[in-house]
Amino acid sequence: MKKLVLPLLLSLVVLSGCAHAYVMRLNNRTRISTTSKPRLEKGNYYYKDATGRTLSKPAGRVIEIVPASMAEEEKTRFKPTPVPQ
Repeated sequence: MKKLVLPLLLSLVVLSGCAHAYVMRLNNRTRISTTSKPRLEKGNYYYKDATGRTLSKPAGRVIEIVPASMAEEEKTRFKPTPVPQ
């Protein structure tokens, strides 16, 4: 039993490191979450969305592509005003 646990844990760690989510930020401030790294082909970025469909965006609209773990939340310009009670 103990001999089986270590190889299973190692394979789980290795396989989970292969699947990364990415965030594409477009020039109109839209953020798109992808399940795979977008690839550039003939002037378009091709990526898979959450449902597994392959979609594309023109390269001129994409500002940056970062792993989801490194993506920063967008800062808002305005702070909500507290409601008086």
